[in-house]
Amino acid sequence: MVKTDDKQVLLTQEGYDKLEVELKHLSTTRRKEVSDRLAEAISYGDLSENSEYDEAKNEQAFLEARISEIEEQLKNATIIEEKKTKGVVQIGSTVTLSINGDKTKYTIVGVTESDPLDHKISNESPVGEAIIGKKKGEKVKVQAPGGEFEYVIEAVA
Repeated sequence: MVKTDDKQVLLTQEGYDKLEVELKHLSTTRRKEVSDRLAEAISYGDLSENSEYDEAKNEQAFLEARISEIEEQLKNATIIEEKKTKGVVQIGSTVTLSINGDKTKYTIVGVTESDPLDHKISNESPVGEAIIGKKKGEKVKVQAPGGEFEYVIEAVA
């Protein structure tokens, strides 16, 4: 997961709202469920050989770490103003890129929200860094782990 260390966290309003919903769910529903599992595991006695207890304690630690991480992200969040500059790629832009005639649409987001499977790429990813500040029609070369690729920016919204 992303470690913030009091570092600015760039989020769209949608990403911020999702984190708030997740935090509420984890802090209320999941915390209670894990607490109940822990209490049940303790009731089995002898904690030294109680795998249910160990599992519940691990789940509790993971849950508390995730809650702290989300709280830190929300505390340091800066909401991205979407579509400030028409036609120029920036965080919040939806960009259509083509490579060898194949077109793909991406939304440029902050690191915390990136989800390549959902076509949301980070401004800090190789492609994101290469296209920030560029305009429709420009070609960009991207050095990625799989080699060098050349993209054409087909559209910026």
